[in-house]
Amino acid sequence: MSFSAQDLQDQIPKIFAPWITAMDLQVLEVGAGVGAGEVLLRLPVKPEFVHSGGVMCGQATMAAADTAMVLALMMELGEFRPMTTVQLQTSFLRPISGEHCLIRARVLRSGKSLAFGTIDISNPDGRLAAQATTTYALL
Repeated sequence: MSFSAQDLQDQIPKIFAPWITAMDLQVLEVGAGVGAGEVLLRLPVKPEFVHSGGVMCGQATMAAADTAMVLALMMELGEFRPMTTVQLQTSFLRPISGEHCLIRARVLRSGKSLAFGTIDISNPDGRLAAQATTTYALL
């Protein structure tokens, strides 16, 4: 099955916990625009994501990265399959402090039981703010 950006957007409240839905991630591009197992999302930097230092907290960044990769895996697999995060390693390169950030998730490899991916999170000016690598167990 092939998914459009709107198809993936519609799946967010069906697949993820309500607090993930409340993050208001917006699916901007899928597949052909970014690659077969890729998605591009926009995350508004809401006041509830910002810590006392005035920048978006790492917990919100990592939740957005994890969510984006599940959507990228849906593109790669052609369907939603139950999965669980085995590893999510994130490097924070600079603060996320704009009105939003962009999240590009790309599947590196998917096998029968494991999948691997990378996620780039950028400020609106295009500067890389965080980068994550992930491993998922496909159930």
